[in-house]
Amino acid sequence: MKNSVRNIIMCIVFVISLALIIIGQRNISVSGLMMEVVGLIGLLTLLFVYNHRYK
Repeated sequence: MKNSVRNIIMCIVFVISLALIIIGQRNISVSGLMMEVVGLIGLLTLLFVYNHRYK
């Protein structure tokens, strides 16, 4: 059960990060850039967690 909860949380974070990147591209300002950076950090964190699990 713990593993399935972790997978659900990772999917939710993935969708939120992807949405931040897409919405940030539409806003041509510093706030849009910050949204993209936060989304990128979220995706990189997910990649780190995924790879760390199989290390």
